Amino acid sequence: MRRTHRCGDLRAADIGQRVVLQGWVHRQRDHGGLIFIDLRDRTGWTQVVFNPQHAPEPHEIASGVRSEYVIEIEGEVGRRPAGTENAGISTGEIEVVADRVQVLNASLPPPFSVADEGNVEEPVRLTYRYLDLRRPHMAQNLVLRHQIIKRIRDVMDGQGFLEVETPILTKSTPEGARDYLVPSRVHPGEFYALPQAPQQFKQLLMVAGVDRYFQIARCFRDEDLRADRQPEFTQLDIEMSFVEQDDVLDTMEELLTTLGREFGGKQVTSPFPRLTYRDVMDRYGTDKPDLRYGMASEELSDVFGESEFAVFKNAIESGAVIRGICVPDGAKFSRRVIDELTEIAKGQGAKGLAWAALEPDGGVRSSFARFISPDEQSAMIERLGGTPGDLLLLVADAQPIPSKALGAVRIEVARRENLADPNVLAFARVTEMPLLEWEAEGNRWDAAHNPFSMPMDGDEELLDTDPAAARAKAYDIVCNGWELGSGSVRIHRRELQQRMFRMMGYSDEAIEERFGHMLRAFQYGAPPHGGMALGIDRIIAILADEVNIREVIAFPKNQSAVDLLMNAPSPVDESQLRDLHIALRLPPQTKP
Repeated sequence: MRRTHRCGDLRAADIGQRVVLQGWVHRQRDHGGLIFIDLRDRTGWTQVVFNPQHAPEPHEIASGVRSEYVIEIEGEVGRRPAGTENAGISTGEIEVVADRVQVLNASLPPPFSVADEGNVEEPVRLTYRYLDLRRPHMAQNLVLRHQIIKRIRDVMDGQGFLEVETPILTKSTPEGARDYLVPSRVHPGEFYALPQAPQQFKQLLMVAGVDRYFQIARCFRDEDLRADRQPEFTQLDIEMSFVEQDDVLDTMEELLTTLGREFGGKQVTSPFPRLTYRDVMDRYGTDKPDLRYGMASEELSDVFGESEFAVFKNAIESGAVIRGICVPDGAKFSRRVIDELTEIAKGQGAKGLAWAALEPDGGVRSSFARFISPDEQSAMIERLGGTPGDLLLLVADAQPIPSKALGAVRIEVARRENLADPNVLAFARVTEMPLLEWEAEGNRWDAAHNPFSMPMDGDEELLDTDPAAARAKAYDIVCNGWELGSGSVRIHRRELQQRMFRMMGYSDEAIEERFGHMLRAFQYGAPPHGGMALGIDRIIAILADEVNIREVIAFPKNQSAVDLLMNAPSPVDESQLRDLHIALRLPPQTKP
């Protein structure tokens, strides 16, 4: 028989109906005659009652089923006896009195409980991912992912964007991470690459006149993994013609504000603060600061410009800087805690951490206060916004060490003191990224963002005189310490794009081989355009209160880029390699 309802659908209004339900045995309980089974599917679960007086045969079958058996039941919906209702579930007012049951499939004892949300080691969860996804928490994450992606499509369609699919098998034009390569059987010795992003195709769509493009794009990067990275991932990819950076960022801000308020149930900081890359690197030591708490560092070099304190004086004379942060209510920290924070600062290259505890009675307990004048002390406290009960922490060194050291200390203090409000989404725009960065290994300039980013107005001439100072019309959106997405206004003129490639050390022959299709397209009326890509896995993880994107991906890889469920990557048959004209040259084996 076909099921008439799903396990989470029944309500008090259905009392008296005959129904057929199919699903998994969530729990089975024998109460000395009556057997209760919680029958589960993706929508929830319904309590089913087997009464030997009412239906002896189904009761006997039900006594033999175990967790995760797949069964079908037929019966009548009734009201639960008074006092046994379950207000915690949507079907909590009713139960189904079964008069027929059929086992559709038995189950081995699962390696972990599906019904309970207890901790299970991740390798076991990933090996048995099909069981892990049955657990209510993971099932809800998949539902949330579906809802968010559907809402993204609705919002983008409402703003006049056209969804266009771009190729998965494409050309290897490596910039940034390594490509995943796919050998061609019909073209021996030649390879496709899986796209790190649809970057070039979406720019070509702007040349084609699409005007506003978006795609829920699958992307692939052969890079080391972290909690917020996977070798294959999903991003919202957009591109817009006849825009400047604020047009792109305004569009993304509207979308993220909508998602945060509709799905996160959180307070959204809107409008998003506008920060420059230089500002966040100086004040937070990172380009993705968590703005749910303060403690931004301030420069104090001018405060101690005439200081006789040797540490500060020598630092300033050598061209270093002094920066400091104010830790609210930090005067309570013990010397052990301050020593632990000092070790964190040293881990970022600092020589040490100077500290001053502002006692509630107005006194100052400090590692260096006796070496500075009262005026310097007052100016330091004022600059850092210190009040009685706070702790001031200072680092003197060459940049960027003070910013990075204090940034790491800031994050650790916030963790210890629970300063990051989990109910707040603190978004921010970060703009004016560096255009180029020096790659010492290759002895050349490389794109800091990507080679298609337009220089800031007035910075193009710096390509000849001071490339390190040139800024790009590139931008990020960050939230709660995560980079959610990045983008830029693109170069749309052939001569400037070719100049950028030459700056990066490409010969004209290499430029033609790798990017000739782009340069030719720019000669046929390429409009000004810009775009962005948002990490969908990261967005969903934040909205689901997960710290790892693997929790919101159906079948993720582990941190070694291994699929434990399918045991991939894995060797292939020699015949397959012959068909692809490939011979392996493996590194020496270090173990059998």
